[in-house]
Amino acid sequence: MTVKQISIFVENKIGNLAEVTKVLSDAGVSLHAISLADTKDFGVLRVIVNDSYLAATTLKAQGYIFSITKVLAVAIPDVPGSLYRILTLLEESNINLEYLYDFNTRKSDSAYLIFKVGNVEEAIEVLTKNKVRLLCQEDLKTD
Repeated sequence: MTVKQISIFVENKIGNLAEVTKVLSDAGVSLHAISLADTKDFGVLRVIVNDSYLAATTLKAQGYIFSITKVLAVAIPDVPGSLYRILTLLEESNINLEYLYDFNTRKSDSAYLIFKVGNVEEAIEVLTKNKVRLLCQEDLKTD
């Protein structure tokens, strides 16, 4: 139960972020989550999309450098303490959390998060055993 995160390397210049989002938009790719980490010269744009294959082929055709990584998409109750519970489960199982960010949902009763962990399979086992709702790539498709 993983989703594909696309990490796109973008030169840190005015308009480049807008351009990559336009390329994806023009291809009909919907962004569900977006995270940008930058340095002086370039940024790493991480996206979760409705159609990772379409996004990847579009980016490749336009000459972008990118990678695809399996990450966890987790739906948690939108109440205080929900994130703490997940982080504690990972910590108690000695699973390293490398980074996380949230993403959009049309449902109002849940918060949706992306987790990049050191051991994906072990994290899936721990979270599933503890009745944490994991999403798969198919859950992200839009009409």
